[in-house]
Amino acid sequence: MRRNLRRAYESSIQEPPEPVVAEPPLDEPEPAPEVHATTMSRDDAEVPHALRLAAAWSWRLIVVGVIGYVLLRFFGTIRIVVIPLSIALLLSALLTPAVGWLLKLRFPRSLATGLVLVAGLGAVVGTLTMVVTQFVDGLPELSQNATVGIRQIQTWLREGPLHLDDQQFNTALTTGQQWLDQNTQALTTGAVSTAATVFELFTGALLVLFSTFFFLRDGRNIWRFGVRLFPVNARWRMADAGEASWQTLVAYVRATVLVAFIDAVGIGLFLFIFNVPFPFPLAALVFLGAFIPIVGATVSGAVAILVALVDSGWVTALIILGVVIGVQQVEGHILQPLIMGRAVAIHPLAVIIGIAAGVVLAGITGALVAVPLIAVLNTAVRRFTTDRRPEVPPDAVVVTPNTP
Repeated sequence: MRRNLRRAYESSIQEPPEPVVAEPPLDEPEPAPEVHATTMSRDDAEVPHALRLAAAWSWRLIVVGVIGYVLLRFFGTIRIVVIPLSIALLLSALLTPAVGWLLKLRFPRSLATGLVLVAGLGAVVGTLTMVVTQFVDGLPELSQNATVGIRQIQTWLREGPLHLDDQQFNTALTTGQQWLDQNTQALTTGAVSTAATVFELFTGALLVLFSTFFFLRDGRNIWRFGVRLFPVNARWRMADAGEASWQTLVAYVRATVLVAFIDAVGIGLFLFIFNVPFPFPLAALVFLGAFIPIVGATVSGAVAILVALVDSGWVTALIILGVVIGVQQVEGHILQPLIMGRAVAIHPLAVIIGIAAGVVLAGITGALVAVPLIAVLNTAVRRFTTDRRPEVPPDAVVVTPNTP
């Protein structure tokens, strides 16, 4: 027994055997490269991140460009409908405050809309009739003075510092006439193609009247119906952006009318003081031209300067030129920032580019609609990109289903 205990003790104090470490196989595969969360395969992971980002932007821009091109072609095909609807929207934005004022006086909505529409139509027709009548009455005298003025210009070009001979003068005159014809055709493409026939003109006028009436009476209900066509999660943002865009359009049209009225009164007053013919029609032309920012005021002012030059000579023309430049400076630096405000503030470069694109796409109508369209899109994009939540009224009651 003693011998067995000794053996057990000696066996228990022996060192433990060394662990056996398995050697790695010689043909073990290399670890696979890490795949980024935004990639779909190992091949995408091998492409540089900047190149993948540029490719993603590129195909998205291509899709947006194709969709924009298709929409432009579609709107160009149905321009006989799009142009009257655009004019109706501008008229609705102009007449909406008057309808709201009549509604506060407890007028029925249909009656208030009809009264405002008839009054606005009467004012436009009366103004156009007065302008056309004055032009027709004074056209013979203006034509005679224009002939004398053109002869004076020809004499100055031949005997003045330019010393043009008959051939050079005829070449310059022909070039100017061709330029005028080409640009006149480019400017009036949209209007002429839309009103190519009397029937189309009559149809467009009726569409403007009916659309303006229903926009004024049922505009909010029409917009709510359109919002319901969008997904539920996007309805609040669409309704908010639409409301803000409409307020921007109303503010833009009202401010433009006020600025145009101030321009017309300022230039027309000096035309009347210096006894330039057609002071009221020229003031009306300045008023209408002011609806196309920057470009319209310049063109209408140039017409007034030309009439003053033909009828009253160089001195009066220079004075009217100074008046036009002064009015435009006051408009650009005081009236536009003060009246337009931050709601419709647009950079002048965006205005120029928008007007140029509108002229190319739709002529005079495109130039008229371009700036308010940019203002509306600017407001809509800002509302979409702003993280806002719908405001809940303080007296609102939240109803939840009863849990069993």
